[in-house]
Amino acid sequence: MFIEPRVGNGRDAARRGWIEVVVGSMFSGKTEELIRRLNRAKIARQRVEIFKPALDTRYHELDVVSHNATSIRSTPVTFPNEILLPASSCDVVGIDEGQFFDESLVEVCNQLADHGVRVIVAGLDMDYRGKPFGPMPALMAVAEYVTKVHAVCVCCGEIATYSFRKAASAEQVLLGETDSYEARCRHCFLEGQQEKTELHAADALKH
Repeated sequence: MFIEPRVGNGRDAARRGWIEVVVGSMFSGKTEELIRRLNRAKIARQRVEIFKPALDTRYHELDVVSHNATSIRSTPVTFPNEILLPASSCDVVGIDEGQFFDESLVEVCNQLADHGVRVIVAGLDMDYRGKPFGPMPALMAVAEYVTKVHAVCVCCGEIATYSFRKAASAEQVLLGETDSYEARCRHCFLEGQQEKTELHAADALKH
């Protein structure tokens, strides 16, 4: 379990910022871990703000909601620089679904951390193809703390680190839940990708 390096709320102490990144596949508990850390900060009477991409309305337009229905009120934003002003007076800033933002998220997080804010970003580290997703790899590089959480493979029960897309779409961003995605281990993910390739080839021959 992640233990916060600082949980005090002394207003006279020098503020020291840093970046924490929580990554993993779909259904690995990223958002749940983000909410846990933010709630602990709130209990410590720290000033907390939470942000999420405006496009993510799967569960709620305003709340950040985990797959197990744990939720916390947030502010939807379209661009990362919209976070700077409302976050300037905070002790802790949480950002969910970081992979949906553009690369400027890295600079925004650095600015906040440089000014004494603890920044916690949760997001997918890989897309449905198993490729690095959005600004998350760069955030992992500059973060002081990186936590990789894991799901359970729906095929074999091993540790899962991949988000296998069941839906027939080639778009990198496709909002969905268990109807569109499965958590899979490396072996089962590669098997599924091979099956997709063979199916597409067979369909091409038919047409």
